[in-house]
Amino acid sequence: MQRLREVLPVRTTDEVLFEFAQRAQRIIISCNRNPFLKLAREAIEKGNPLAGLIILIRRRTRQAGCAHLLSLLRRAGEMGLTGNINLA
Repeated sequence: MQRLREVLPVRTTDEVLFEFAQRAQRIIISCNRNPFLKLAREAIEKGNPLAGLIILIRRRTRQAGCAHLLSLLRRAGEMGLTGNINLA
């Protein structure tokens, strides 16, 4: 696992981040729903493989959000996340 700030400048655009993640075969985990869904759709329409995308749905508390993410990770496993768009 890598954090964005460890590999790219903090103010990196969504487009640059998405391209970096695809080239590096990294799954993106983000609350930034619409921009990343749009980028994923465009990649799929072009026939480009999708490394994977997890969109975090905002919950009442961060603990609830973390619990949903952990539940998704347990249920899906690595093979269920790679190449898919998941909501947690």
